[in-house]
Amino acid sequence: MSELNVLNRIVSKLNVLPGSVRGQAISLLIGRTVRYAGTSNIYIEKLTTTESIMRLRNRKKVQNHIGSIHAAAMALLAESATGLLVGMNVPDSSVPVIKTLHVDYLKRCQGDIKAVARLTKEQIEQITTTEKGEVTVEITVTDERGVEPIRCEMIWAWTSKIRR
Repeated sequence: MSELNVLNRIVSKLNVLPGSVRGQAISLLIGRTVRYAGTSNIYIEKLTTTESIMRLRNRKKVQNHIGSIHAAAMALLAESATGLLVGMNVPDSSVPVIKTLHVDYLKRCQGDIKAVARLTKEQIEQITTTEKGEVTVEITVTDERGVEPIRCEMIWAWTSKIRR
């Protein structure tokens, strides 16, 4: 495995903070870097090389016309959870990019939502040792009832930052 990338080194330092402070610190850092995630106030509960857990509160700024979380905001949460997870693993010489963002809207969302994304050891090995590739990231989004309002397929690619 290659050495940790910049994002991983920074988040690893923040991961030693106590629970609520850790989440606020990581969320603030990412929110200032990824402006759209910051505008929506995505809260990053956990971010490691193997798992990310993120939440989005149902508040006016992200609501649709019927008072639930907007479809685009739900997709944003899933894209953020999977993208940051891949970003924790790509070497600094590479850049992650979303290749496929497929979202099926299954049920009306009630309350806040939570996204949990995971990578396997094999996927991490592939990301850290291959200059260019793609990976389908496992993602589950649930609402306050534990119901999946959306089902997603997120395929992330990575390639060298330097064009040859």
